[in-house]
Amino acid sequence: MTTDTLQVMPDDVPGQQTFDDEPFPLVLRCGTPATLDAVACWLAEQRDRLGAQAAEHGAVLFRGFPLSTAEDFDRFVAAFDWPSFAYDESLSNAVRVNRTSRVFTANEAPASVNIFLHHEMAQTPICPSRLFFFCEQPADEGGATPLCRSDVLWQRIVERCPGFARDCLDKGLRYTNVMPSANDPNSGMGRSWQSTLRSETREQAEARLEALGYSWEWLADGCLRATTPVLPAVRELPGGRWSFYNQLIAFYSARTDNRNDPAISITFGDGAPLDDDSAVLAAKMADELSFDLPWQRGDVVLVDNYVTMHGRRTFRGTRKVLASLIAA
Repeated sequence: MTTDTLQVMPDDVPGQQTFDDEPFPLVLRCGTPATLDAVACWLAEQRDRLGAQAAEHGAVLFRGFPLSTAEDFDRFVAAFDWPSFAYDESLSNAVRVNRTSRVFTANEAPASVNIFLHHEMAQTPICPSRLFFFCEQPADEGGATPLCRSDVLWQRIVERCPGFARDCLDKGLRYTNVMPSANDPNSGMGRSWQSTLRSETREQAEARLEALGYSWEWLADGCLRATTPVLPAVRELPGGRWSFYNQLIAFYSARTDNRNDPAISITFGDGAPLDDDSAVLAAKMADELSFDLPWQRGDVVLVDNYVTMHGRRTFRGTRKVLASLIAA
């Protein structure tokens, strides 16, 4: 089959949203039997258009394409020829397991852990520009990936919480995270400091933190408390849009493991605490705006990390969703 005979058409899914007359997410279905070779050629030809559609719509869901394994997903991502953002080189807090050089598990946290909305690694100075997710196996029950348009959310925050919005713009945010001395798979942010900082010794870890502008403190139990430099809470997008680009909701809502206290894990850039009512309202509005992606086996979703937040609902059974990140 050539790309001329490969039929890919717009589709819809239950609960799909519309913003400014554009669907969210954009859904593209493969309408004919296809080989992975034909799909890879089509993706390479359509790469720029698909990247632009992800930026415009926030996310693109590919459904009905011939993918079943991590290796298939790797081939799908490789067809775009975008620079890979390797997990082991990232500052991600999540425990993940590599399946190929560019593909890894989305998060190893237990099924009972709700992963709140966030922009991938927005709590670090180095973050990916785009994300791919692939459903190798959907959960028996639950396990949807919520997606939220942060540009739409920002408009609502400005309208309902103007003072909070000004503080976000003017002050930025600082994040504090306590990294354990060994991976903790029972936490959504349980990656060890050795893995996070690619360091075997405290001296190596401190050198990496200093280069990135962090402050830090070693705790008696061997854990490492690290605080970021001031990072933006809002990001300007092409075309005059603005995005509520941060990890405020995730840090404010979820930092309740036995190491992290949500009351101190996130502050404004000047050290002032967040306004509780505004932070709670922002999280509530984000949840109301979210589209819960009901995974089907073989689905791939391309998320523009600057435009759209994502998370994970709790689930029952075995859920295998894999990820691949793209560098800026």
